[in-house]
This record gives sequence, structure tokens and C-alpha cells, in this order.
Amino acid sequence: MAKLTVVDVTLRDGNHTVRQQFTPAMMKNIAASLEAAGVDMIEVGHGDGSGGSSIHVGRTAAPVNELIKAVVSSVKKAKVALFLIPGFGTTDDLQAAHDLGVSVARVACHCTEADITEQHIQLARKLDMLAVGYLISFGMASPKRIGEEAKKMESYGANYINLADSQGYLVPSQIKEYVHAVQDAVSIPVGFHAHNNLGLAIGNSLAAVEAGAAYIDGSLKGFGGGAGNAQTETLVAALKRGGFPCEVDLFGILDAAATVTEELSKSPKLAKTPMPLVDNDSILMGYACVYGGYVLPIKRAAMEYGCDPRKLVLRLGERKVVATQEDVVIEEARRLAGKA
Repeated sequence: MAKLTVVDVTLRDGNHTVRQQFTPAMMKNIAASLEAAGVDMIEVGHGDGSGGSSIHVGRTAAPVNELIKAVVSSVKKAKVALFLIPGFGTTDDLQAAHDLGVSVARVACHCTEADITEQHIQLARKLDMLAVGYLISFGMASPKRIGEEAKKMESYGANYINLADSQGYLVPSQIKEYVHAVQDAVSIPVGFHAHNNLGLAIGNSLAAVEAGAAYIDGSLKGFGGGAGNAQTETLVAALKRGGFPCEVDLFGILDAAATVTEELSKSPKLAKTPMPLVDNDSILMGYACVYGGYVLPIKRAAMEYGCDPRKLVLRLGERKVVATQEDVVIEEARRLAGKA
């Protein structure tokens, strides 16, 4: 088996855990510790990617370009990656990131909407960046359909396909099925990004690697949206115990995790940041395959209309809601309360 590429997303997805408040200085020090550990790729930016900084979903502690500059200046070997969802992020954002030294474009979309990534993937290739086709919430479609969407991204020029279990919904046997389906559909490598709603982020990551995934995402301390991601330091230890070709230094990645704690302790605002937790809300959202950002809208709607929030979660799972469909939350709450 070829060497695994470890992608750390602490400084992007992990920004959710600190309410988008990683400062450039924090990012610089954390990135340097990841570089010292031998991490191959470091993703940076707002938790929702390029263009995500806003009143609606939270503003970053500094302009994203300053965050990028801080990370680029602190690494020599590791590739710096940008996460971009067309619509939030633009081709101008991609060009600007490239000009600042970003060499990887992770172009993302909901798992059935690969068509919207064509322009951005093609620009990334034109700029000689590593272009990644990133399928969000892939468990919401069949393995066959995900293979078809991956094939579109390959045709646009993607260098590899990254599968994100964004709700932490799938189990190891399903992860293998999806990875194999994508491998059958494309001739480029496959990567995997786990969330931990059902406590399976590490197990699912190992299953993806066993199935042939060549790129694997993790986040220091498990920082990330919802219940968090696969914990990079745990992932590295598990990969090494499993005999997989992971070249990240174990002591080094443990030091990197400690660096996150040290950086947060210096900030009065972030010193008491709660760690990602597999709590009742996370479990139910993972079980129902509902995006973690709906937790508060669900609780508000359940209180306003007098319905059981747990039943509301299950209803939303049946409706296969995706991000920003808050109107559906209210609609289903009213139905459960007999007020529709």
C-alpha cells in the first residue's frame, strides 16, 4: 500500500469549536507544530470555508487572508489547503489564496451537486494547484450515485475525491462500500473525512483506509463541527498500530495537540473552550443524518410549537434536510404539534 497522506483540518473545521476565533498567531504556532510532526497537508480558514465569515455563521478573528498568510509563513514542506463551497467562495477567493501560497483547493458541494464545482476545479488545475473534489454528506445518497458524482468531478480535473461523512451517520461496513463504489467509478485516489456523532470517527477512518483510501482527514483534539472530527493524534496512533503506512511522527503529533491546549490557555476568551463531545444531541443528529448546525433551531422550534425535539430530529432526517433549510424545521415542528 502506498504512503497515506494525512490532512489536518484543525485550522478550518476545528475553527467551529472555537467559534471561528483562532487568531493568526494561534494558527501560525499550531501549523508549525503540525509541520514539525510531519503532517502532509494543513487546511486553513473559516469553518464553513472560503467566504463563510459572516454574521449569520460567525466571523473569523481576522480576515481569512491574514489567517492564510500566517499558516503559509510557518511551513516549508506541508501543503496548505483551502476549503471552498461554490456560492460561499468565489473564483476570486481561490485566485487570492493561490497568490498567497495555498497549493491545494478542496472544492466542496452537497453530495448530489457536483455540477457546481466544475468552474472552481478547472481554475485550480489551471493554477497548478492540487484540486480536490469534496462530496459533503455523502451518506445521503446511494453508493452508485456518489460514484456518478465523483466521476463528474474527475472529468472536471479533480486529482482526488474526498468523501465527508458530515453528520457522522455511517458505520464502518458502509464506509467501505462507498469507498469501493467511488474507486470503481474513478481512476483517481479517494480520501475520507469523518465526524464523531456515533463515536465512530476513528473506526470509520480505519475502515476507509482498509478499503483503499489514500488521503485521511483528522483534527487535533477532535476539534470540528458538531461532535467533532477524527482526532488526529488518536488517528495517527491507530494507523501505526494497524500497520498502515503513516509517516506522521507520533510524539510530534502529540506535541501538536498539546500546542492547541497551550494556545487556547493564553486567551481569556478561549481558555475554557469545551472539547467536542458525543452527547445526546450529537448522537441523535448522527443517527438521523441531520446536519449539526440544526441543533439550536430545532430546540427553539420545539419550544415555540410544543413538540418533542427528538421526534423533530427524526422527522428532519426523513426529509433529508441539508444546511440552511430552517423553514423545514418550523414546518415539521408545526406538524408534530398539530398546528400545520
